[in-house]
Amino acid sequence: MKNIVVIGGGAAGLMAAGTAAEQGARVLLFERNPKVGRKIAITGKGRCNVTNNCDVPTLLANVPCNPRFLYSAFGRWSSADTMRFFEELGVPLKTERGNRVFPVSDRATDIVDALWNWVRRRGIEIVQETVTGLSVEDSRVTGVRTRAREYPADCVIVCTGGASYPATGSTGDGYRFAADCGHTVVPPRGSLVPLVEKGGICNALMGLSLKNVSITVLEDGKKIYTDFGEMLFTHFGLSGPLILSASAHMRHWDKKRYQVEIDLKPALDEKTLDKRLLSDFEKHKNSDFINALGELLPRKLIPVVIERSDIDPRCKVNSITKKQRADLLRTLKHFMIEVAGARPIEEAIITTGGVSVKEVSPKTMASKKCDGLYFAGEVLDVDAYTGGFNLQIAWATGRLAGLSAAEEMET
Repeated sequence: MKNIVVIGGGAAGLMAAGTAAEQGARVLLFERNPKVGRKIAITGKGRCNVTNNCDVPTLLANVPCNPRFLYSAFGRWSSADTMRFFEELGVPLKTERGNRVFPVSDRATDIVDALWNWVRRRGIEIVQETVTGLSVEDSRVTGVRTRAREYPADCVIVCTGGASYPATGSTGDGYRFAADCGHTVVPPRGSLVPLVEKGGICNALMGLSLKNVSITVLEDGKKIYTDFGEMLFTHFGLSGPLILSASAHMRHWDKKRYQVEIDLKPALDEKTLDKRLLSDFEKHKNSDFINALGELLPRKLIPVVIERSDIDPRCKVNSITKKQRADLLRTLKHFMIEVAGARPIEEAIITTGGVSVKEVSPKTMASKKCDGLYFAGEVLDVDAYTGGFNLQIAWATGRLAGLSAAEEMET
């Protein structure tokens, strides 16, 4: 029996470790936190969006960064495989809007517990130490080093995650390990991250949450993404599920100008909304304009919308012209926010960038630079949109790395 070391007890690491052990390997799993799966436990607002219930082409279509690299991994471990795996571990699953898959219990801890019990049943030893480096001789990995000692290994699988959520243990160590072995590391930055506004409108609306709105992302004036759902105004800009999803499409901050256009009333086309305005104005025809929008908008939003529509808030409603009403309608359907950039990577849900996939075999997850070295999960330069796709990347690449490392030992 030969030794495999897995660095990182997150989604990819747990899958890689358990898979290698199933193939007969002796596995050491290094996790610096007292418990494994810390980031899994906070995903999906504590519910864990396990995967997306879709076919492989749809999975690949939701990976904007290096999707072709994942073709083999997804081919060998699909969303259906992930769902079957967890249900066989005793976690019933359900599919919700957008084909997002969650535990029936709505508890991410059920996923973590199932993985923990699985790896323990496989006889995997969990080592609560921080790996400080890899041991390499003649372009082959021979083990890992911690502050305390060196652990020999026939193969090492690096599953250290990205650089987002550093409190969960994802501090970018894997990038250093890869670079030390001659790998190119694409500079990491945040994805699925809140956005910083250029201006002060959002600060005035801080704390306001909008449900059932539509947003469109404009890149140099061209529409590149649209979605419907919930968002939040903050002191720095925009956040919430809609915004996090949109941020994954905004990848050229140094070259492009971005705007987020909010449709505050997406259920009403312009003609219907105009009828609604006329109806509300009739009810409040003798009132000041600022007192006429209470049935249409949240209180906090009213003064901002009025300012943007350039209508005197104290003018009487019965004096508002057709042109002014058209300006108001345009403001409601095209509420524009200029975006200056994204929040720091520490606030991102995932990292884009990482170990260059040109230097990793897509069929095995093996390093092309160093024999016996494998990579899986977010440490690689692959990332996806929201909806369970990023966890599916972790499960699939972790599975493939675990299988490949175990198969290498047999040859």
